[in-house]
Amino acid sequence: MNRLQKRYTDEIRPSLVEKFDYSTVMQAPRIEKIVVNMGIGEAVDNPKALDDAVTELSLITGQKPVVTRAKKSVAAFKLREGMAIGCKVTLRGERMFDFLDKLMNIALPRVRDFQGVSPKAFDGRGNYTLGIKEQLIFPEIDYDKVNRVRGMDIVIVTTAESDEEAKELLERFGMPFRKY
Repeated sequence: MNRLQKRYTDEIRPSLVEKFDYSTVMQAPRIEKIVVNMGIGEAVDNPKALDDAVTELSLITGQKPVVTRAKKSVAAFKLREGMAIGCKVTLRGERMFDFLDKLMNIALPRVRDFQGVSPKAFDGRGNYTLGIKEQLIFPEIDYDKVNRVRGMDIVIVTTAESDEEAKELLERFGMPFRKY
């Protein structure tokens, strides 16, 4: 069992039940999955860029990414329906907690001029979205082998009913929210 998973069952869940006055521990919010998405716009002209992104994303997450394809054709972007334009990974269970631990304790503190993540990036249903500008903050990425800096979106999907509950959950996990 992962360190964060153990902390959730031993400390975080009981404290959330107490704070929000749930009648059972099953009502306490938990993290369901983490989706890491990398959109590669340059893949239209350079298909090799997609291969590099897939390799990097699999190194970061420890899981093979799925290639995402365009749903519509957009002439202005020279994009046709069905063209490969990105990749994504859905993490659950043990890998999800490993990734979250690495993200909060290793990767985010390595961001230049880091003041914390925005506490306003919740979607109204208890899910949190975080954008990262460069993949170099992850320790698995070798700086010398990177041919292009790419960003990624990280969506943390929780079972929380409201943003307040989700924020409390992530704070207790150790998410470094910005203090205003």
